[in-house]
Amino acid sequence: MKKRLSNPAPVPTKTAFLLIDGKRIELPVIEGTEGQKGVDITGLRSGNGYLTFDNGFANTSSTLSSITFVDGEKSILRYRGYNIEDLVENCTFVEVAYLLVQGKLPTASELKKFSGYLNQHSMIHEDMHHFFTGFPPNSHPMAILSAMVTSLSSFYPYLGYDDPSFEITEARLLSKVRTIAAFSYKKSRGEPVVYPRYDLSYCANFLNMMFSSPVAEYEINPDLVKVLNQLLILHADHEQNCSTSAVKLVASTGVNLYAAISAGISALWGPFHGGANQAVIEMLDTIRKDRKNIKKYLEKAKNKKDKFKLMGFGHAVYKNYDPRAKLVKKICHDLLPRLNVVDPLLDLAMELETAALADEYFIERKLYPNVDFYSGIIYRAMGIPTNMLTVMFTIGRLPGWIAHWKETMENEKGKIWRPRQIYIGPQRREFVPIDRRMK
Repeated sequence: MKKRLSNPAPVPTKTAFLLIDGKRIELPVIEGTEGQKGVDITGLRSGNGYLTFDNGFANTSSTLSSITFVDGEKSILRYRGYNIEDLVENCTFVEVAYLLVQGKLPTASELKKFSGYLNQHSMIHEDMHHFFTGFPPNSHPMAILSAMVTSLSSFYPYLGYDDPSFEITEARLLSKVRTIAAFSYKKSRGEPVVYPRYDLSYCANFLNMMFSSPVAEYEINPDLVKVLNQLLILHADHEQNCSTSAVKLVASTGVNLYAAISAGISALWGPFHGGANQAVIEMLDTIRKDRKNIKKYLEKAKNKKDKFKLMGFGHAVYKNYDPRAKLVKKICHDLLPRLNVVDPLLDLAMELETAALADEYFIERKLYPNVDFYSGIIYRAMGIPTNMLTVMFTIGRLPGWIAHWKETMENEKGKIWRPRQIYIGPQRREFVPIDRRMK
């Protein structure tokens, strides 16, 4: 018996018509639960010979998904139907991770059980410690993280998406990636690693592994634990972005979960994706060193011939203010005074935002600050170094990747993703032996 799809395809209720060379082609129109409409072109090439062209897939729905809803025009972001504002205000990251992968918020008993799995699987195999010594001391933590996650498949049994114990696999990845990230930081500083503690929550455990040492025990600040939960929730998923699509593309080959997640980590590393929060800090520092000449850099950003980009502004989906940016800005302004942190980059960021939002160029193009603009400053205040910022994004995005991998395996198992292209190279050429070729 064929397995029932967890996300059954919507039944087409309308038809679109495409007229090509005098031939009328009927294409079904499908509609999502939030009113999104799409033309199903799956059968266009068969019998017609035509492909669609959408450079970068900016206007192409590659899949049907019930995980995250984004409305860029109305600045809406929901996980499994819940507004991001409600989740950030009322949930821990562990609850949201459970929601994304399991499809519902956990009960008290389910949360206790899942949290137990996280503690139970927080250690990494002792043999994996030797891998850390093979990396140069100045290795970027993202390079270490990607390689280590791939290696997990050699040490830990793989449980399939339809295995009753898949919850353990989810917990294992969430917990071990956090541990690997903290170990990577310690190794980069030449310090001994700090093992996870079973008496601490997910976020408190991470902060302790990062900042505790044999000579000075880290004093866990409840404010920082709460803020870290909130930041990870804000990054937990964001529909079919580049790294999520990378996870799904690799997953379609039937590869194991660890390898697919490693692909997502590599994709997230780029400065135009997850690396943007690190790029924002580096940009602000550059402006600060240049006598805080904000006007100069705004002009550079507006000059198409200039390679400078105003990092942290604009978004491929949101055409109004990124709802996550509103939340993270408030978190930033609430936290820093309580920590008695005076960060010149925060003042500079506020000045830059004010200047950009008063500039007609940015107003016309609706280029508002996105979630990356303030998150890096908060992490700086927490003591997390710049080269670890993309790692923090990775920890947050992990449950979203797992959820999309699981959804792909449930709904599209056996269907490999294979985009097509429009070839624009030379037509057939006559082969010329090397001794007859002209210079």
